[in-house]
Amino acid sequence: MAEKTLENLFHDTLRDIYYAERKILKSLPKMARAAQHPKLKAAFEKHKEETEGQIERLEKVFEIIGKNPRGKTCDAIEGILAEGDEIAEEYKDNPALDAGLLAAAQAVEHYEITRYGTLKRWANVLGLKDAAQLLDETLQEESKTDDDLTVIADAAVNADAMKPKG
Repeated sequence: MAEKTLENLFHDTLRDIYYAERKILKSLPKMARAAQHPKLKAAFEKHKEETEGQIERLEKVFEIIGKNPRGKTCDAIEGILAEGDEIAEEYKDNPALDAGLLAAAQAVEHYEITRYGTLKRWANVLGLKDAAQLLDETLQEESKTDDDLTVIADAAVNADAMKPKG
């Protein structure tokens, strides 16, 4: 069996987040449709556009390392997105729906933040400065999205979730 190096781990993790981003891109329109609060709906729509750019950046990172962009099934994102779908179904037409959708979205963001932070550090160790810069750009976007979701949660969504239906 061939020795596994940080380069292999970097490539495997890159494939993981590439798969995750593509799954997230497919989920965001569904989340936007399910959201009731206009600011949450808008946040999901904005993040869909950002995710398209993030996928393009990942494809550039694959190019930098001389590999074809190819995803690898990411069980973590599959599970997080399944939880979001479950919340959307169980809380449909209820005041707590948006709080649940927002929490699911933040779980996605936190997963992405850990992946991009790690990939950026590894890219620097591997001397892939251009890749590190691309990964950092996405890391900053993901952190900002998480912060924006927190503002929406604190400004309205969590309080609205406590109101009786109707």
